[in-house]
Amino acid sequence: MELRGILILAAALLPVGVIAAPLEAAWEAEGEAQHAIEFHADTTPEQSTRTSEQQQQQRKLHGRFLHITDFHPDRHYKAHTSTEAGIACHRGKGPAGYYGAETSDCDSPYSLVNATFDWIDEHLKDNIDFVIWTGDSARHDADESNTRSEKDVIRSNRIIADKFASTLSDKTGLAIPVIPTFGNNDILPHNIMVGGPSKWLKRYTDIWKHFIPESQRHTFELGGWFYTEVVPNKLAVFSLNTLYFFDRNAGVDDCVHPSEPGFKQMEWLRIQLQFLRNRGMKAILMGHVPPARTSTKANWDETCWQKYTLWLQQYRDVVVGSLYGHMNIDHFFLQDTRDINLNYFDTSSEDYSMYEETKKNHDKKSKIHIAEDASQDGFRLQGRADYLTELRSDWAKLPRAALHASSDDDLEAEKKHKKHKKPKKHPLGGEHAERYQLSLVSPSIVPNYFPTLRVFEYNITGLEDSPTWRDAIRDNKPGQGLDLGLDTAAEHILHAEGELSVEGKKKKKGKKGKKPKDPYLIVPEPPSSTALPGPAYSAQPLTLMGYTQYFANLTYLNNDARDFVKDGTNTRTDGWNEGVHKGKKPGHKPHPQPFAFEVEYSTFNDTIYKLKDLTVSNLVKLAYRIGQVNAKSSASFDDPEDAKEMDIQEPETTDFNEYVSDEPADEVDLDIDSDATTESGFSGHDDNIADSDAGEEANAGTESKGKKKKGKGKKKHKKNKVWLHFLRHAFVSTVPDKELKKV
Repeated sequence: MELRGILILAAALLPVGVIAAPLEAAWEAEGEAQHAIEFHADTTPEQSTRTSEQQQQQRKLHGRFLHITDFHPDRHYKAHTSTEAGIACHRGKGPAGYYGAETSDCDSPYSLVNATFDWIDEHLKDNIDFVIWTGDSARHDADESNTRSEKDVIRSNRIIADKFASTLSDKTGLAIPVIPTFGNNDILPHNIMVGGPSKWLKRYTDIWKHFIPESQRHTFELGGWFYTEVVPNKLAVFSLNTLYFFDRNAGVDDCVHPSEPGFKQMEWLRIQLQFLRNRGMKAILMGHVPPARTSTKANWDETCWQKYTLWLQQYRDVVVGSLYGHMNIDHFFLQDTRDINLNYFDTSSEDYSMYEETKKNHDKKSKIHIAEDASQDGFRLQGRADYLTELRSDWAKLPRAALHASSDDDLEAEKKHKKHKKPKKHPLGGEHAERYQLSLVSPSIVPNYFPTLRVFEYNITGLEDSPTWRDAIRDNKPGQGLDLGLDTAAEHILHAEGELSVEGKKKKKGKKGKKPKDPYLIVPEPPSSTALPGPAYSAQPLTLMGYTQYFANLTYLNNDARDFVKDGTNTRTDGWNEGVHKGKKPGHKPHPQPFAFEVEYSTFNDTIYKLKDLTVSNLVKLAYRIGQVNAKSSASFDDPEDAKEMDIQEPETTDFNEYVSDEPADEVDLDIDSDATTESGFSGHDDNIADSDAGEEANAGTESKGKKKKGKGKKKHKKNKVWLHFLRHAFVSTVPDKELKKV
């Protein structure tokens, strides 16, 4: 903890930095000539001047890792150009800053990319164990005068990959493992990836050759997924190819049919998680597109969401956590295992028929959307606010037992209890809230708000002297751990079709004499009845303890705002966000401040979030507090622990090998904020998360039922400081509280 404090203090007090050189001239040649930022990682990178002899000795675990996402570097970006739609900071005169046009839809200049890696080199690389990089390392197709090409996308991704290799290497090679994944803009056309093998998978096998274990490269070419043992024999990070789950990928269908890459990836994941369980290991899952799902919106195909949630429920003793990017906003969400419905895997069921019909209608709408709006992801401020409001509405329905969910304090009692008694039923699925699963979504480097990165801390108690990833590599044992012949099993999945039904029937034999509804569905075994809660649910070695979030205040760093000249022209945005400096022009040449990230907040000392750690029960409790809108509700107390104890009813248990009940959980009715669906004052539209027709109609027809005060024409906003705090962080401290209170 002392080192974290030193890092935070150093970031806050840093007086000087390195101003990264622009790369505008780097791409002028049509050939393969590369700027200094590009060097190939297959040659040994030059030793950084900061590398000491101590770094080249055996590394120790630090209990920290970096999560970074959505660079979106743009070689056409030019400082002091227009942020208007169709221009995208490529030309004209306007407020685009040297390090980026904060709060706009412009992509990142390479000056920001360089400065970010310089800062990582200076402040992080000696204190982290691995890097999770969740994709989107190419620009959007936002300028018809400079459309994207395959060469652009590949070059851009190679630049970022080589930058990681250079920054995190010493004289002997890569010192810290990097786990990359695909973003929906890392391919062409964007969003669309068909099953492998394909040219894109082959190209990324080369680009990421230093990051993908050698024994898995052939499998990666077939499916685009892999894993790395970041702490040998203890912890693995799984890179999921979420494009095969993505609702907007018209190149795939679902996770039900064995011919689909989504089905194959889920089978691969199931087998690998079982291998981990057998070895006593744990896993962090990561990907680009998160499995966000509310009553009217969803990112993933429903069958993929169903199977993923089922897998995580059955392997809750193995999975440490799930990390994603794509959405640019800082938030988390919960998956409720009571939403699991195995009828989605029975093609003769009514639920599956309804799913098929809905999907057909959605596919037609998506094709029109892809043709009309291929330039940007389009998940604009208004849509983000609507999405977060929907999350809040869902959280308002959480059982009040969330306030009393336990964490590591009750672990010893749990041990004794499991030995002698059958666990009591609980509205949260147990004292550790095992009914729910947690997904953490990090904001991005691309300055749709402010550039942001996140440093997690995880529990390494008892693991301080464990061998590191570099130790295993330096011992010339690249096949160690998960690579012990398991790639053969994974490859078998990629080619398997009908034989899976036989395996499924064998697996199901003896389960109360009933056949599975889907012969291809193999439901994993749950944890042993005597197993303790996993690291996602109770603090123990490898549990995520918290994170510190860093951001770059580009308004200050670009050093333009004081000299802006107002431009009298009015422009239509049509959903494009021109940023807070819209319509202004700088009256000088760029003269940026030295670059530095600073701490935005830390879960370790956030006095409103009050997160002891990132176990699910603590986030369920936080979600409950965010969801409260009644001034007399327990969430309005300064500390939820002060709320009065309540009786907890006992719902039925669920056997996923038979049927998953969709009956509602025992809950306490809660008041929903009367302002939850009122107009927020934000502008723009969204498509980083898919809207259903039903959702649009519901949103359009929803009106507040709150009572008005005498003589007042407007509804009174019910304040919840936790909700406002959540929103403030969601938009990386770029939206004034006055606007946030309208959400």
